[in-house]
Amino acid sequence: MEKSIKLLNIDINYLLKINKRSKGIKLVVYPGGKVIVTVSRYVPQFIINKFLISKSDWIIERIKHFSKIKPILVKSKKEEREEYLKYKDEAFVLVKNKLNYFNKFYSYSWHKITIKNQKTRWGSCSRKGNFNFNYKIVLLPSDLSDYIIVHELCHLKELNHSKRFWDLVALTIPKYKEIRRELMSNNLKIN
Repeated sequence: MEKSIKLLNIDINYLLKINKRSKGIKLVVYPGGKVIVTVSRYVPQFIINKFLISKSDWIIERIKHFSKIKPILVKSKKEEREEYLKYKDEAFVLVKNKLNYFNKFYSYSWHKITIKNQKTRWGSCSRKGNFNFNYKIVLLPSDLSDYIIVHELCHLKELNHSKRFWDLVALTIPKYKEIRRELMSNNLKIN
């Protein structure tokens, strides 16, 4: 159900979801600034309000940040296909240019770059040195797309998530931990 609360003199609308298996209060801010609060049916409204007030700074900061990111909406298969075809070439150019730029620091070689309409990944790197990237990478702010591209580029050297791998990522993306958290909150993962 739709709710509203005033946080730091700003009216915030949020969707309240009741989930009988929920433990505590779950708060998520999605791209586009949509706020969802999930609680069990036994949590009273005044506790929810108190929780939201305690998270005011974080909520406002996330809404402002995510208002810059185009929301990822549920689309029909036809709409999804049309969007994929619309952005596929642009995403390929973006990925290729950024791979070439960041590779000046790494000097790795790869075989193929493919742009796909993936449901659960921003990108991947195979053992053969082939890259797959989600076409939606072109809709992200540059700090997020840079991280995704460097992440996959570093898998050419370390096909794992060891300390050596993260040290390689940190060479060009020193704030990779913060950026990774942002991507995880967007419900797409990197492997």
